[in-house]
Amino acid sequence: MNGGDDVAATAGPPPPLEWKFSQVFGERTAGEEVQEVDIISAIEFDKTGDHLATGDRGGRVVLFERTDTKENIGSRRELERMDYSVGRHPEFRYKTEFQSHEPEFDYLKSLEIEEKINKIRWCQSSNGALFLLSTNDKTIKFWKVQEKKVKKISDMNIDPSRAVGNGSVASSSVSSSPKQCLANWGYADRSLNCLSSDLSFPPGGFSSLRLPVVTINETSLVARCRRVYAHAHDYHINSISNNSDGETFISADDLRINLWNLEISNQSFNIVDVKPANMEDLTEVITSAEFHPTHCNTLAYSSSKGSIRLIDLRQSALCDSHSKLFEEQEAPGSRSFFTEIIASISDIKFSKDGRYILSRDYMTLKLWDINMDSGPVSTFQVHEYLRPKLCDLYENDSIFDKFECCLSGDGLRVATGSYSNLFRVFGCAAGTTEATTLEASKNPMRRQVQTPSRPSRSLSSSLTRVVRRGSESPGVDANGNSFDFTTKLLHLAWHPTENSIACAAANSLYMYYA
Repeated sequence: MNGGDDVAATAGPPPPLEWKFSQVFGERTAGEEVQEVDIISAIEFDKTGDHLATGDRGGRVVLFERTDTKENIGSRRELERMDYSVGRHPEFRYKTEFQSHEPEFDYLKSLEIEEKINKIRWCQSSNGALFLLSTNDKTIKFWKVQEKKVKKISDMNIDPSRAVGNGSVASSSVSSSPKQCLANWGYADRSLNCLSSDLSFPPGGFSSLRLPVVTINETSLVARCRRVYAHAHDYHINSISNNSDGETFISADDLRINLWNLEISNQSFNIVDVKPANMEDLTEVITSAEFHPTHCNTLAYSSSKGSIRLIDLRQSALCDSHSKLFEEQEAPGSRSFFTEIIASISDIKFSKDGRYILSRDYMTLKLWDINMDSGPVSTFQVHEYLRPKLCDLYENDSIFDKFECCLSGDGLRVATGSYSNLFRVFGCAAGTTEATTLEASKNPMRRQVQTPSRPSRSLSSSLTRVVRRGSESPGVDANGNSFDFTTKLLHLAWHPTENSIACAAANSLYMYYA
């Protein structure tokens, strides 16, 4: 038997994925000007991967549903029985959209609150209805999207020849004169009901008088705001995250994290507060927060100093102290004016099993093992060739851009965005050198890097710390093209069970599969 050979073969790193274009929604024509309100600001798959939600700067939430799983379901089952792989890739279609937030004005602070959707999170669906949370800078809303049956009167069942006569009979049958109602529900004229006393029904009734028929021929999707969670944040909300218990969620701003119950909108509990007594002593702010995917008592939050804190809600009501701190010590002599700015973490995500945390700062992706707080397991250089350009990036404020990150459902790959509408996909399995650069267009491999990434250093055999780089030519992108700081790919999401990525380039939603 060659069982040992099989084990050795499967133990090797998975081959790099070949990404293909799947779909685009809201594609721009050449030279078309993008409206500010149409720019996508949030993307989120639900847990099943059958629904996708996007939010934009205009306060709208757009829902898409998967179509390839509902069609040809019989043939798919037959193929699975016959051990054939199904080659179809995920296909989505527009489902519905609704206005989630409107622009507001805070009169007490003389502050405009824009309608831009900062985050969307799916909640547990029930009875065929979809539930999701959406937030702008100040207000979180809980939405229910459900199909409602549209009732229509399809047939009045009235004989046209007697319609007029029948109408006169019907109108004369009901007394129109106001009558004084007595305590015993009778009337002053002592008649038993409202019908005229001179109306007599022929035997068998009126042949042309029939009830209308109400039929349900179609359904329409209705979005209804179930609850509004407001007035709990003095600073801009940067994160919301559902708890695995299905009952609570957190919301985080620059200085505080609040815990909410989905059923209670007028009360929240402050569980993290990093605001100092004197604001002049403020050295760092909260940038992102997320619940552990399976442990309802554990959550992580990141800071502008590049650290991630893991806290346990069982320790105390106000979690001032963390149970674990993840941060990487800077190399001696490497400090510069930009060091703290580019160290700020813009996004964190737990892996599906909760073992790892992926973080994104301005220049790198870092993968952390929650059982090892001495340093990241892997570091991936996203656009190292921008380092000589940090001064220009600071002057045009691009250095403060907040890029999101995501992990594949199997935990073998990570992805994040960059400039020129590019995004990077890295393999994080032991021994892999996968580092793919893709462009948000119909030809994603057009800007592919030809030079493979190379491990720069490795420590132990079991937990390998590696730094993987793409091309590092200063001033140009990975393929020698001039860099465009105005087109940035900030938002993307990985399908929970398949190798499929949805990403936003301005107002366009691109989808790819491998």
